[in-house]
Amino acid sequence: MIPLSCHTIGPFFPHPFVQEGDNDLTRIAPDAPPSRRGSRIRLQGRVLREGGLPCVNAVVEAWQADAAGRFRHPADPGWQEADPEFLGWGRAVTDAEGRYEFHTLLPGGFLDRAPHVNLLVMASGLMRPVSTTLFFPGFSEANAADPVLGLLPAARRPLLVATEDGSGGFRFDILLRGPASEETPFFED
Repeated sequence: MIPLSCHTIGPFFPHPFVQEGDNDLTRIAPDAPPSRRGSRIRLQGRVLREGGLPCVNAVVEAWQADAAGRFRHPADPGWQEADPEFLGWGRAVTDAEGRYEFHTLLPGGFLDRAPHVNLLVMASGLMRPVSTTLFFPGFSEANAADPVLGLLPAARRPLLVATEDGSGGFRFDILLRGPASEETPFFED
């Protein structure tokens, strides 16, 4: 008998696992005034397997601070000041091309951290979920000082910085396996 810890994730996730609208981190109060909420952004990309093949039906979870850099969680020392109208968590499923999309706000920096979004990927073929963190262009000083981004060799840090997509949003592709110069860096708890 193979121990449970050796089974791969999948082969699929049931549809109730990801419901319509779960990819909108602003869904608590989507009509709140922008001045209260921060800058709305679209975060999109692809989850890819080795060789650039799409990872179909993968689940991507995102969690982040609000526009002021606060999390709605007691582990944040200032969680009581977090935007009560911003959920800060979402879940998306990839399509036949491996694409995912989130609607959210540009996060603020949290304590000594640069603005970032934490991502968790669950997909068929993985033994366990993998997690990574994406950072944003335009925050070069904060990115350079971020302790998590600083864990990586300098040559691999750009792999965790999203690119602007030309429409006010950002693109972040996730390569689950490939050459070290291309594979997305993942973090262990």
